[in-house]
Amino acid sequence: MKHLIPKKALGQHFLNDKNIAEKIVSSLKADGIGHVIEVGPGMGALTPFLLREQRFDTRFVEVDRDAAAYLETRFPEIKGKLITADFLRHPLTDYFGDEEPIAVIGNFPYNISTQIFFKILDHRSLVKEVVGMLQKEVAERIAAPPGSKTYGITGVLLQAYYNIEYLFTVHENVFTPPPKVKSGVVRLTRNTVKSLPCDETLFVRVVKTAFNQRRKMLGNSLKSLLPSPRTDNPMLTKRPEQLGVPEFIELTHYVEEENKKSQLSD
Repeated sequence: MKHLIPKKALGQHFLNDKNIAEKIVSSLKADGIGHVIEVGPGMGALTPFLLREQRFDTRFVEVDRDAAAYLETRFPEIKGKLITADFLRHPLTDYFGDEEPIAVIGNFPYNISTQIFFKILDHRSLVKEVVGMLQKEVAERIAAPPGSKTYGITGVLLQAYYNIEYLFTVHENVFTPPPKVKSGVVRLTRNTVKSLPCDETLFVRVVKTAFNQRRKMLGNSLKSLLPSPRTDNPMLTKRPEQLGVPEFIELTHYVEEENKKSQLSD
């Protein structure tokens, strides 16, 4: 199999620039990390640079059987390291069989990049670093600070547990086929937060509910979560993009306390 035809249904755009591929792999610090997962290697742009790394052991997770067959032919040394599976459907412990720290790297398909990050959030105790290329707008959104127009749900939830850097932009002409948008490469490094000092499930609900009506003040957008919001709480006069992670934690505490008061008064 000399060539692989990109499948639109899988969101495949194959990187064909070796310099950029090497730059992406070299962006992976992997400090204290012995295990790496490449998500969707496709035609193997990053694969040779990962295979030659001595610092860590890599597993290559590819959902496309045609791509997996191509990789096995092109890189005989990948044998035993290539797993034909859907990254989103398996616990990350399946790939190495232990609880050692993991890094995730890949040219993430645009259509599932957000799902990949939510999967990583679910395994945040294991995943210490992520280097991913995705649609530029999504990459900017994830890395955006509070106050930015692009700051939103995914950014807040990821920034609660990871330090995020936007590394560089990749032009569309280095892909086959060229996508209609530019790409961006980000690096996520796990911070020291083991768990948030609030109800983490409620934290997610508060963030999602707030940004689902991002043009409204929080007192209005959070009505479904609050029995009778006090007008003297200054946070309720703000919009969600004005709050950082610490403020959303504080807001989660407030929602929790107001609901407890309401239950006690019933």
